[in-house]
Parts: sequence; C-alpha cells; structure tokens
Amino acid sequence: MDGGNQSVVSEFIFWGLAHSQSVQVILFVMFLVLYLLIVSGNIVILVLITTDPHLHSPMYFLLANLSFVDMWLSSITTPKMISDFLRENKTISFAGCMSQVFFAHCIAAGEMVLLVVMAYDHYVAICKPLHYFTIMNLKRCTGLVLTSWTTGFIHGISYIVVIVQLPFCGPKEIDSFFCDMPLVIKLACIYSHYLHTLMNADCGVVAVTCFILLLISYTYILITVRQSSKSGASKALSTCSAHITVVMIFFVPCIFIFVWPLNITWLDKFFAVFYSVFTPLLNPAIYTLRNKEMKNAMKRFISNFLHSKGTSL
Repeated sequence: MDGGNQSVVSEFIFWGLAHSQSVQVILFVMFLVLYLLIVSGNIVILVLITTDPHLHSPMYFLLANLSFVDMWLSSITTPKMISDFLRENKTISFAGCMSQVFFAHCIAAGEMVLLVVMAYDHYVAICKPLHYFTIMNLKRCTGLVLTSWTTGFIHGISYIVVIVQLPFCGPKEIDSFFCDMPLVIKLACIYSHYLHTLMNADCGVVAVTCFILLLISYTYILITVRQSSKSGASKALSTCSAHITVVMIFFVPCIFIFVWPLNITWLDKFFAVFYSVFTPLLNPAIYTLRNKEMKNAMKRFISNFLHSKGTSL
C-alpha cells in the first residue's frame, strides 16, 4: 500500500483498564491518590537535596535528577488515564498520541542511562573512595546527566520519526490506557511485523546494554570490596541495596513492555501500570525510608520549618 499522506486518523480511542463504571470510579480515586503521592514524594526529595547542605554531594545530585525524571515518567500517561476514568469516550488526538510515544521512550531511555550513571557513582564511592570527589566532580556529574538526557532524546526521536510517517487510515482503537508503541504500530495500514521487530530490537539495544553495564558494575563492586574486607560484601550490598532494588523494579516491567512484550492483554496492562505508576512511587519511598541521611534531612527540614513558623508568630 502506498504510504503517501494516508494518516487520515485524527484521534485514537482507548479501551482503558475497566469497563464497569463503578470500578472506574474506584480506580479514579486510587490512582489520583497514588499520583499525588508520586508528585509530592519526589518534590520532597528535590526540596531536601536542594536546600540541605549535608546532601550537596554527587550521589544526591544524581538522586535529585532521578526524582525529577520519575515525575516526568509518571506524568506522561497517568493524568490522562485518571481523567479518562470519568469519561465515556476515552479519546486522544493523533498529536497527543505521538507525544506519548516520544516522551515514554525518551524518559525511559534517559532513566536507564541515569541508573547506569548512579551505579558508576556507587562504584567510585566504594572502590575508589580517596578519589571520589575528584572523579565525581560537578562538571563530570553534570556531563553524565546531560548524556542520559541526550541518549533519551535521540532514542525517542528515532521512534517518532518512523511512526509519524506510517499510514493510519482505518482502525483507531487501542486496548490500553496510553499509546503503547506496539499497539499503535498494529493500527498502521501496512504489514507491520518487520517494523515491530525492528522497534523491539532498538529498545533491546538500549535496555539490555544498560542492564548488562549495571550487572557488571555491581558485580565488580562486590568482588573488589570482598577482596579487601571479609565484611566488605555485606557492607557493599547494604550500601547499594536501595539502588539495586530500584533497578530491578524499573527494568523488569520495562523489558516486558518495550523489549519482549508477552502479547497477553491483561499482563501488558499490569506491567504498564506498574512501570508508569508504582515505579515512580516506590523510588522515593525506597530512598527515603532506607536512607539515614535523607531521614535526618527530613527531620532538620521539619525542625527548621517549625522554628521559623514559631519565630514569625
């Protein structure tokens, strides 16, 4: 079929997570509360790291960037999903759909690279502590963060350039709550098997490469520290456990959504919800509840706030 100017579909229709009105109301309340927790939790981390001098270190600089990225990650699809629970017609414009595809892949790839950068930070802190602040100076940290954003942008652009040129001339219903790239490609009026395989391979290069680098980093950390101390392995595991947990929570659903989709509708929706809602929610919880310095920073912030409020009265 000739692909010349056949993108006549102006909007797409989501089937959403449920069809029952009562269930949708319950989901609306639940996901609204979760989204507010995501935004407020990550904002708290950003405020603490920005205002507390004790947290002005490379590790917390990277953590602040992770919190910022997580807010974006959730905001790509969650607000639209929440509002659609109260709508009978769950539609999204063609431009809105393409925006979701771009930002979903841009932010996901950027966060993958950022997690690798954080693993490198842990490696330097544990294996080369005397040179830590020399190696992880502000210039290098900023450069590494910019690299993660640049990688994400290039990855997102590579997808959107291909998808916007596809001919969408008929079907427009998507059995999901957002413009999931494989489902969007299936709506194109072409034989999409090879394109679908190519897109998955592109995702796989980024995801698998980052995951392998993460495994190498933490394996090297454990081996190096264990050689220098009998209790080194347990100390290293304790130090890095929060980050390892975040990595697993992020990569497992991401791999099943973008790299190796199972094509089981309810399971694909579960992984998509976990990836876009629960991952950004769990990150601030893991880093604050398991981090003594973050807890102390929170206490100092509350104490200073109450003191300033008492002084003003």
